[in-house]
Amino acid sequence: MNWETLDIIVHRFYFFVEGGIILYVFVINSIYLSLTVMALVSMRRHHAPFSRAEREALMRSPLMPAISIIVPSYNEAKTVEQSVSGMLKLDYPDYEVIVVNDGSQDATLQVLIEAFHLYKSARAPIGTLATKPVRRVYQSADPVRLVVVDKHNGGKADAINAGINMASSPLVMVVDSDSIIDRAGLLEMVKPYLEDPERVVAVGGTVRAVNDCEVRDGRVVRITTSSSMLANFQAVEYMRAFYGGRVGFSLLNCLLIISGAFGLFKREAVLEAGGFEHSTVGEDMEMIVRLHHLYLDRRQAYRIVYVADPVCWTEVPQTLKILQRQRRRWQRGTVESLWRHREMLLNPRYKLVGMFAFPYFLFFEMFGPAVELLGYVLTVLGLVFRIIAPEVGLLFFSVSIVFGVLLSTSAVLLEELTTLRYPSWRDSLKLFAAAVLENLGFRQLLTWWRVQGLWEGLKGKRGGWGIMERRGFKTAAPQPGRASG
Repeated sequence: MNWETLDIIVHRFYFFVEGGIILYVFVINSIYLSLTVMALVSMRRHHAPFSRAEREALMRSPLMPAISIIVPSYNEAKTVEQSVSGMLKLDYPDYEVIVVNDGSQDATLQVLIEAFHLYKSARAPIGTLATKPVRRVYQSADPVRLVVVDKHNGGKADAINAGINMASSPLVMVVDSDSIIDRAGLLEMVKPYLEDPERVVAVGGTVRAVNDCEVRDGRVVRITTSSSMLANFQAVEYMRAFYGGRVGFSLLNCLLIISGAFGLFKREAVLEAGGFEHSTVGEDMEMIVRLHHLYLDRRQAYRIVYVADPVCWTEVPQTLKILQRQRRRWQRGTVESLWRHREMLLNPRYKLVGMFAFPYFLFFEMFGPAVELLGYVLTVLGLVFRIIAPEVGLLFFSVSIVFGVLLSTSAVLLEELTTLRYPSWRDSLKLFAAAVLENLGFRQLLTWWRVQGLWEGLKGKRGGWGIMERRGFKTAAPQPGRASG
């Protein structure tokens, strides 16, 4: 084989591979843009949170279903008091808070004991899900419905299952212990269940970045963007994921993930599914896929819904080290969840879940980072060695970076046109700037980390609780006034 023949082969290889990658990236971004447009139409048409009069009527109604809020906790001493304080002051007529201390190695349990005047209780679990042994159960001497379960370390899914065993309500909500729920969050979250109690088995809300927002008495009293651009990049990323993808998939009843930081479930459905899975780091996604699997196998009518109005505020990583661990773990969870339920792939038995959502997550969410990374590498090498024309390289970067900017700015615009959580125009401009800048390095870095997580997932790497360095909430000065919800 002479050099001329080899050169022809290389150029043809680049032509087909580069063209295929460009088409791939164009298709994935087009699907996401279509879902975002669907979200805009849906939220503009149906964005109708409860009015004040409706809230007051619901608060007085004896027919509102009871909710058990389950708060799995591991080494959360810096934030757990504020979070639990906020959860105990929500606008909802009948709920309890169950904090599960999963063998924390810091002062999480002691903080809870001192802050809420806990005493050892004889309350026993009523569920039978297998978990690590429970050491003891506490209840508060204060007039609040707070239960604290202290158990041996078993991971987040194990802690959630221990909380479900202790729960006495027909609905259970899973919330991270570093999070703060808007005051009307429970009322807005339960809305789909009130409208369709027979079919709705799970509801997901919106998760937002709380970094540098001001918190007082467990409530977000001033919403603002962060001084950390890394946190603002994630704030935009969360908007894109929740307002774009999840609204669209929810409309089609093929939503495959509800955030483990803020999800409401029918307790009976979770028990029928066998509880949260211990052997995956993506227990939130795996549970939702398993519920789809279970109900479609039974040919039983059901709905899994995302609603944008209820917001849970959570601290996002502000160091690259912690963010890398988080994103690799999330990607491993996607691999594990899809592999466990692989029989659903392109199987007409599973309707849109099997024919659309599952292939989308497999080919775009799971393998997408690897294809995108390959595209960057081949495009740069092709331009350096003059294997491809500059126009081809420009086309690739246009469909990947320019399209990415369009998606991110569309998500911020969607926020401005609907919920408008950030009241200051300066914050809006900052978010639009982050929506542009995150595509110029940050997203590529996330792509590399997700490829690492993909590889770890394919190799079968196991893991437990993710390590998260908490800064704690920014505490506002004690004064009466404004609240977020």
